Amino acid sequence: MTDPEGTTVTTPLLEVTDLAISFSHPRPAVRSVSVTVDEGEVVALVGESGSGKSMTARAVIGLLPDGAKATGSVRLRGEELLGLPEPELIRYRGRRVAMVFQEPQTALNPVRTIGWQIGEALRAHGGVRGKAARARAVDLLREVEIPDPEERLGYYPHQLSGGQKQRVVLALALANEPELLLADEPTTALDVTVQAEILALLRRIRDRTGTSILIITHNMGVVAHLADRVVVLRQGEVVEEAATRDLFADPRHAYTRQLLAAVPRLPGPDERVHAVTDDDVPAVAADAVAALEYDDVRVHYGSRMRGRVLPAVDGVTLRLERGQVLGLVGESGSGKTTLGRLAAGLVPLAGGSVRVGGEDLVRARGQRRVDLRRRLAFVHQDPEASLDPRFSIAEAIREPLDVHAVGSRKDRDVRVTELLDAVRLPASFARRRPRELSGGQRQRVALARALTLDPELLIADEPTSALDVSVQAEVLELFADLQQRLGFACVFISHDLAVVNKVADQVAVLRAGRVVESGSAARVFGAPTHDYTRQLLAAVPVPDPTVRDATGPALREQHIAS
Repeated sequence: MTDPEGTTVTTPLLEVTDLAISFSHPRPAVRSVSVTVDEGEVVALVGESGSGKSMTARAVIGLLPDGAKATGSVRLRGEELLGLPEPELIRYRGRRVAMVFQEPQTALNPVRTIGWQIGEALRAHGGVRGKAARARAVDLLREVEIPDPEERLGYYPHQLSGGQKQRVVLALALANEPELLLADEPTTALDVTVQAEILALLRRIRDRTGTSILIITHNMGVVAHLADRVVVLRQGEVVEEAATRDLFADPRHAYTRQLLAAVPRLPGPDERVHAVTDDDVPAVAADAVAALEYDDVRVHYGSRMRGRVLPAVDGVTLRLERGQVLGLVGESGSGKTTLGRLAAGLVPLAGGSVRVGGEDLVRARGQRRVDLRRRLAFVHQDPEASLDPRFSIAEAIREPLDVHAVGSRKDRDVRVTELLDAVRLPASFARRRPRELSGGQRQRVALARALTLDPELLIADEPTSALDVSVQAEVLELFADLQQRLGFACVFISHDLAVVNKVADQVAVLRAGRVVESGSAARVFGAPTHDYTRQLLAAVPVPDPTVRDATGPALREQHIAS
């Protein structure tokens, strides 16, 4: 195609023009979005919850929720898709446009084998059956780098790790060689090393097959690592669009600058304290009582009678001083959450001891055990699941006071108001229900509830992993402020090393139930001594597009070693 001056004009593979999506409520989900994706290009749609990222992607293949009304234009190689009837859209889905969803567990059928599910995708869109379908399924699993693909065809989803399940979802999406891949937060729920593997795999798929990718994410590290171009959305509108390197080097819009500024970062080689050692940690008196001590603790799952015992925690010894934050990092299955639950006596101990404030929690009985547990509080990963939807915010925060019969009703109401103020929420929120609050506001309520009884020890299990980057930054700032003012000790569990670096005094790196490295956060992240710690740090997607592609991890490794 040429313009009037004779210049060749390339038609984009995908062209979304003036897309608007509305529901019955006043504010439209998407106001006006225009996006293009060229042949073989990776474009990132970036923004926070409610910005319209996922709705835009779903509109491309007609997967909008019931009640949604979409206007504008969505063209694939010049063919209009928006408004097509369902039978017509089926011709495009899977064959020419495929989607990879955020949670692979819900995208896979738990009662069907991996081979059956890939075969079904091949039969539905390509008519491939029998031995040809099996051979193609093996090729697809090999393409997404699943080990022993012939054997894995007979596996069910529960027999695969999270990263392997996401690879299978990718194989399903690629089954009929689509021209465009829509990837909706494909790495959000994954460990940092698995995330790095999936990102590298997506780029290799693009390079090998020429498949274009529209990735939806709020992770600016993922954007820097993968995308060629970035489109920033806010409240259903495009506020900025630029090549990835240009956007990171010179963001024009204030909202883009806000997103980039909110990204927690690990220290770079120029920011590290030279010759950091654990001797830099303030000395503690020899007779000081620790907030929490793990002494050679062991936790086993399974049954010795059945001959299958799996060690979840194996010989861990750690000490958390009063008023400090201990960060527990590691991949899924490393024992992080088990250690957190041990601190509250929620997991049976196979060996060793756990002491809270110098007292053995496991051996305590009766009222003494109740009193010890009053010193503890939990902040869970998902505040929506941890807050009773039937309770008002005031009732949710006041419940621990009611259970322990602390003070009069008036005293408890005053305490609720104090806590709402402490977590920077207006007193009027006391009358609301959890569903009326945003994710960040719910997490603030969960934090207020945890602080109701003035705990000496707080267990925070992935408390910010479900939050947008700017909301995460606000909650982390609030957490640091409250921890400094109130002086509670905290076990902070996360797979996000940059977040832990921001809040923790001490860090323990866990692998397969064992501590492979521990010490001050500055020393562990600035001068790691164990290969596994270096591996974790090297896998973190750096929010800098100059450190990316195949050389990204290698460059990161060089930075860490320097």
